[in-house]
Amino acid sequence: MKILLLEDESMLRSSIEEYLEALGHKVVSFANGEEAFESLQKEAFDLLILDINTPKSTGLNLLQRLNEIEHASPTIFISANLDIDDISRAFDLGAADYLKKPFHLKELGLRIDKIKKEADIKNMQHLILSSKYVFSKKEQMLFYNNNVQTLTKKQLQILTLLSENLGVIVDFEKFRSYVWNDEPVDNATIRAEISRFRKLLKEDFIINLKGVGYKIDRYY
Repeated sequence: MKILLLEDESMLRSSIEEYLEALGHKVVSFANGEEAFESLQKEAFDLLILDINTPKSTGLNLLQRLNEIEHASPTIFISANLDIDDISRAFDLGAADYLKKPFHLKELGLRIDKIKKEADIKNMQHLILSSKYVFSKKEQMLFYNNNVQTLTKKQLQILTLLSENLGVIVDFEKFRSYVWNDEPVDNATIRAEISRFRKLLKEDFIINLKGVGYKIDRYY
């Protein structure tokens, strides 16, 4: 996993980083919350490990700011703080786990393994469409940064059809049959509906092959 670590105690930060990298994880560490936030705006991480009390921006404030910009990742808080209000706020903000200092590094590794297994199961049920878009075929929901995106019935049908044919061109006849139930709609109507859908997307993963149809490529 690619992990962001926010910890201002240099010895503990180095110990955690060394241990997790020995387990095969990639760790990017920071001593203050502001630098961590800047990094998170530029790149994605599979997991965040955040100390609560850190300079410039606390771990709690960092997660709140990430929630405000819809940039969510599983988060483990680590802290010597036993204040129930802080612990409650951490979970209200979406924290996956909480570890009280001092803790055994192996325990942190076990907590990470649990989160990874849950993510692996989720990924099997979810189709990754772009860097931030995921489609759950089972739940029939489109997620952007783990937040549900509102779709019309036709948009959902378009997305379902394309996702069931990854890497394959879906022609107008298939759209007419699946989305419009073989109604006599022309190609221009189909194009207009798909165009409206694409304009709603913050990352356009639908590829237009002019005069032929549309497709979604596999995202790796």
